[in-house]
Amino acid sequence: MSLVLYTYWRSSSAYRVRIVLNLKGLDYEARPVHLVEEGGQHLKPDYRALSPQAQLPTLIDDGRVVRQSMAILEYLDETRPEPALMPKDAAGRAKVRELMQAVGTDIHPVGNLRVLKAIEAEFGADQAVKEAWSRRWIGLGFDGLEKLLAEGVAGRFSYGDAPTLADACLVPQYYNAVRWGVDLTPYPTIRRVVEACQALAAFKKAAPEAQPDAP
Repeated sequence: MSLVLYTYWRSSSAYRVRIVLNLKGLDYEARPVHLVEEGGQHLKPDYRALSPQAQLPTLIDDGRVVRQSMAILEYLDETRPEPALMPKDAAGRAKVRELMQAVGTDIHPVGNLRVLKAIEAEFGADQAVKEAWSRRWIGLGFDGLEKLLAEGVAGRFSYGDAPTLADACLVPQYYNAVRWGVDLTPYPTIRRVVEACQALAAFKKAAPEAQPDAP
């Protein structure tokens, strides 16, 4: 089967999918879609025809189109079950989804590019305000996520001693936290888990700076 990923080097949603593709050992064709150049290539008619929401990433699997990063992560784990990136038991899968959504639905959406552009255009937010906005929401999200992990969920990784889909969500959000200057001192469990992830080749290969479209 041929896999194509429409991606952008600094998109944390695409970063999640790259991690999982690498953990699965899957070859794929990366098709960069620049979110800034040309007014945003994702807003062009050709890409909108593929992704009506004009969002990244989009995965093409042997002609089948899969959108939304969280859906793509689970799709890949279900269609390529080895190595498994979700626990076998329902309670474990629920916990991993809880950790995924703590990032993917609570932290990430309020700090993505279109939100930052909107508060700039509509409310006159300058770069300093956008940075403060991002730090506020990442920090608030990490306050809760640190407690979830420290309650005993985390082993070496977010859930147990092998990577799961939760780690694929955490690492890109941590990258954003570093980018926006969040004080990470209060989050020792998050930092420990991210360090374990970043030691793995699959995570290194997925990193923004390792992408062919990185400046």
